Amino acid sequence: MAIWIPGAAGFVGRALMARLQADGQSVEPVSRRARTVSGLPARRISALGSHLSAGDVVVYCAGRAHVQEKPGEASRAAFHRANCDEPLAAARLASARCARRFVFVSSIKVNGERTTGIPFSERDTPQPEDDYGRSKWEGEQALWQHARQTGMELVIVRPPLVYGPGVRANFAAMMRALKRGVPLPLASIRNQRSLVYLENLVDFLALCCTDPAAANETFLVSDGRDLPTPELLRLMGEAQGQPARLWPFPVPLLKFGAGVLGRRGMAERLCDSLQVSDDKARNRLVWRPPFSVEEGLRRTASQFGEL
Repeated sequence: MAIWIPGAAGFVGRALMARLQADGQSVEPVSRRARTVSGLPARRISALGSHLSAGDVVVYCAGRAHVQEKPGEASRAAFHRANCDEPLAAARLASARCARRFVFVSSIKVNGERTTGIPFSERDTPQPEDDYGRSKWEGEQALWQHARQTGMELVIVRPPLVYGPGVRANFAAMMRALKRGVPLPLASIRNQRSLVYLENLVDFLALCCTDPAAANETFLVSDGRDLPTPELLRLMGEAQGQPARLWPFPVPLLKFGAGVLGRRGMAERLCDSLQVSDDKARNRLVWRPPFSVEEGLRRTASQFGEL
C-alpha cells in the first residue's frame, strides 16, 4: 500500500510526509509546484489516474486558505475550485484506480466561527460563514456523494487552528510580537479556544490512513485542552523565554477599533470562543494527542529564535 499526499509541499503535507516515512510507509508526494518533497520526487495530480495502485490511500492536504482578499465572486470561485472541484477530481482519479481510502483535510470552519459554551461536534449541522468554510463544506458533500457512488472509503478530518514549526499568518505574527516584548491589550478577554499542534494532527491523519474504524466517518481533532487567549499568549511567551506583556482593555472597544482598522475578523478570533470536542476521535479510534500544548508551543517557538 502506498499513501499519496496531494499538497505534500504544504504546512500539513510536509509534516505528514516526514511522519509516514519515519513509520516506514511507502509515500508518494503530489505537488503542483515542488519537484521534490522530503527527498522524494513529487508527482503531479494526474499520476493518481496513471500510477496509483489498487488498495492505495490518498490524504488530500492541498487547498486554498489564508488568502487576504476582498470577498466577491472571483474569490468564491477560487475557493470552490481549490477546496471542492480539485479534491473531487483527485477522488475520481483515485477511485478509477481502485484506491481504498480517501482522507480529506477539511476545517472546523465548516461547523462555524464561534461557540457559546458547547463545543462543536461531528453531530452539529454545518454553518460555515465565509467563502473558505463554505468551500470546504461543499467539498465534503461532493466527496461523500462520490464515495457512495463508488464504494471508496472516505474520512473527513476537521481541525481547528493548526500551529507548529513553519506556521504563518496571524499565529506567527503574534509569536513575533511576543518575542519582541510588544505590549498587547488582550488581558480582559474571557474565552476558550481549541487548537491542534501540527504533530498531533499528523499523528491522527496517519491513524486515519489505516484504522478500519475510521472508514466513512467525520472527525474533529484538537490538543484536548482549551485555552483562553490570555493564557495561550502567556504560554507562547514562556515558550520563547519572553513573558507576555498583556494589559486590560474593554473587549467591545477592542473589536470596534479592530473593525475601524479593517481587522475585525482577527479581533473576533482573538476574543470569541471556538471549542472542539474530540471525543469521537478518542473513543472510536482510541486516539490521544501525543504532545501537550506546552511541548507544541516550545517546538513552534524554535522558528522564532532569530528575529
